[in-house]
Amino acid sequence: MFKIKKEIQERVKSEANYILKTELTIREIAKKYQVSKSTVHKDLQSRLKDIDKNLFMEVDNILKKHIYLRHIRGGESTRKKYLNIKKSFI
Repeated sequence: MFKIKKEIQERVKSEANYILKTELTIREIAKKYQVSKSTVHKDLQSRLKDIDKNLFMEVDNILKKHIYLRHIRGGESTRKKYLNIKKSFI
C-alpha cells in the first residue's frame, strides 16, 4: 500500500463528503473540483478505501444507486433533446 499525499487525502475526503451531502454524479463533482472524471472515480473507488473504509462504504452505496438510475437519466436526457429539436421546427 502506498502512502497518499496529505493534499490528495484532503481532496478525496472533501469529494466524499460532498457526494454524501449532495448525491451529485461523478461528472458534476469533477466539474466542481476542477479535476477529471477519472480522477474523481479513482479518488472515490480506490483511494478512499485506503483512507476511510466507513466513508468509502457510504459513498459506494451512492455510486451504486447512480449506476442503477443511469438508464433513466439517459432516457430522460434523450427525451429532452428531441423535444428541443421538435420545438425548433415549430
